[in-house]
Amino acid sequence: MENICEVVEKMVVMCLISLTCIILSLHQATGEEGSIKTYIIFVQKPEEVPSTDIQDLDCWYRSFLPVTVSNSNQDRLLYSYRNVVTGFAARLTAEEAKAIEDKEGFVSARQERELPLHTTYTPKFMGLQQASGFWKKSNYGKGVIIGVLDTGIKPDHPSFNYEGMPPPPEKWKGKCELSGTECNNKLIGARNMIAAGEPPVDRNGHGTHTASTAAGSPVKDASFYGQAKGTASGIAPSAHLAVYKVCNGPCKESAILAAIDAAVEEGVDVLSISLGGHSRGFFDDGIAIAAYGAMQKGVLVSCSAGNFGPHPSSVENEAPWILTVGASTINREIRAKVLLGNKKAFDGQSLFQPENNSPKMLPLVYAGANGNLFSASCAPGSLKTIDVKGKIVLCEGGGGQGGVAKGQEVKNNGGAAMILMNDQRYGYDTKAQAHVLPASEVSYDTGLRIKSYVTSRKSPTASISFENTVYGQVDAPKVAEFSSRGPSLASPGILKPDVVGPGVSILAAWSISVDQSPQPAFNMISGTSMACPHLSGIAALLKSAHPDWSPAAIKSAMMTTASFVNLGGKPISDQKNAAPIASATSFDMGAGHVNASRVNDPGLIYDIQPGDYIPYLCGLKYSDKQVGVVLQRPVKCSNYSSIPEAQLNYPTFSVKLGSHPQTYDRVVTNVGKAKSSYILEVVAPKGVNVEVKPRVMRFTRLNQKATYSVTFSKNGYATGDFAQGSLVWKSNWRTVRSSIAVMF
Repeated sequence: MENICEVVEKMVVMCLISLTCIILSLHQATGEEGSIKTYIIFVQKPEEVPSTDIQDLDCWYRSFLPVTVSNSNQDRLLYSYRNVVTGFAARLTAEEAKAIEDKEGFVSARQERELPLHTTYTPKFMGLQQASGFWKKSNYGKGVIIGVLDTGIKPDHPSFNYEGMPPPPEKWKGKCELSGTECNNKLIGARNMIAAGEPPVDRNGHGTHTASTAAGSPVKDASFYGQAKGTASGIAPSAHLAVYKVCNGPCKESAILAAIDAAVEEGVDVLSISLGGHSRGFFDDGIAIAAYGAMQKGVLVSCSAGNFGPHPSSVENEAPWILTVGASTINREIRAKVLLGNKKAFDGQSLFQPENNSPKMLPLVYAGANGNLFSASCAPGSLKTIDVKGKIVLCEGGGGQGGVAKGQEVKNNGGAAMILMNDQRYGYDTKAQAHVLPASEVSYDTGLRIKSYVTSRKSPTASISFENTVYGQVDAPKVAEFSSRGPSLASPGILKPDVVGPGVSILAAWSISVDQSPQPAFNMISGTSMACPHLSGIAALLKSAHPDWSPAAIKSAMMTTASFVNLGGKPISDQKNAAPIASATSFDMGAGHVNASRVNDPGLIYDIQPGDYIPYLCGLKYSDKQVGVVLQRPVKCSNYSSIPEAQLNYPTFSVKLGSHPQTYDRVVTNVGKAKSSYILEVVAPKGVNVEVKPRVMRFTRLNQKATYSVTFSKNGYATGDFAQGSLVWKSNWRTVRSSIAVMF
């Protein structure tokens, strides 16, 4: 064993060698600055280098740098890592990086990946690329006004910085009820619809979060408890915002109607509404009625689908003139990995990420081993008679307490750490929470496996290692467990939700600091409330790129270009309590997951004009009075040819099929290439024959329309109550996909 003097002597020699290399390179600059890139180098750390001494590590890392380092008038070592990995980042040429491979202790080297412009991550996740593609073509939503109905706004948050923003369009007629100069070219309007004379300041946080998600200005170095670091940006960062405070908590319908009314009058282009009520007839649904009026004026209304999943027929805001948005996961986790004594490892999540992460195997106990349900869920006071001191405690979810409170009970009784097992209802919906002790929240299925290990071993052990923010999960996106599902109760013949978008662990602006950070306040929360403004932002980008498109055309572009496979190329799965490989259904995700990289060029669109909804509403067997309530004018259904719900020119199909065939027509408009042909591909639902006429559509000019008919009939292979498939029109350049949901 070497003494400390020998260690120091070695370190001094290494540092002298590095210094000599730097001095030599001052005279050997190769002039290859243009080819220098940032590389991440992973190395093995020798035992004699103290892990806690960053200077010693820095010297050790410098010893890997080659003598021929170019442009060494600058310090080329950028970062020295010491907690989660052993290695460093340096600016090198490809030849210099290659030379490092010959050094003893070398592990790997690669160019750094350019981390995306983030919320702090969802724009890139949805396919938006900085300075290219749809984001650039849409000019980031410039000139478009997004109206947000929510809990108000924190106007001085940097997410609403107006630097570089042009004045609002001349059509804008809105008001600012904030004091002084708090409104600006980004936040062009702010109204309090629930307390006249009071500024619409957000005291809840929800409104600030949704507004910044839709159109927040870029904010560098955003994070939450030090995790998910990046540049937080709204989906349409150059769009203008008009905020309407309609509540502090539960929202009154009267205020919502007033806000929609004011927003349409004042000139908004898109309305983002992350709230709603249970399903009801559209004539009895204030949002549906007001949204119809907004749609008539060319305003797209984007609404959250509700958080009552995974129960079927729980979807809200179902009107076909509303964009109904469900929630999905993203491929980012705040990782806390569980390793059992039998060498089996499981991924979990936690915002508690200690800086000095040295996982140790500790005794593992199941809090419910005594058969007490309160103890199993680590309820307050339930662990007093259980020996948990110095141990990792497996706690079950549920019981009326949140995960943080369960961890507090473990901590109060001397427990060293906690594994929190989801209850059965939440299945695979794990969240990163700010726990009070080392912890990992795992899925219900994983929890059962850990429980089985604990109860079958005499001396079970486990450890928790913390990996901070991890990207790249190929099974994303998944439909969030809580996201409300179809079929629609108000109109089963319309497939709802329309699409899903990022809604799990979304980082965006907040009204007050939650993590005691000196940086601007951000928070990470989940819900279809978070998914809705993502799609509102996409709608604003489309409105900027295609100002002549109707709300229905914008919806159609999102729906027919949506993805139905995950990043790994497999069918999108469902987070609810089912096997991880279980595919999500059309009633879970509608047309699929929004794909912003394709949405600007859909090829064909399914357009609907306001008057087209009248035969549809009459076909719902509404009375003349009820239809008149929706349209806000007298209507006689006898003057119209009523149509079945599924006959509406919608981009998807939802069919209740009996013994008789059903035929529906669709009209598509060519917005792609003037001269183009589309060939049909059908994936028929099991037990259903799908006959389409014609099977080829040819176009000779832009905005040309074509009609096709689809006949659905049962065959002898139908099983169960439901089947799904798709109808796809393909050209050489574009794919136009319509989901099919059939109920037997």
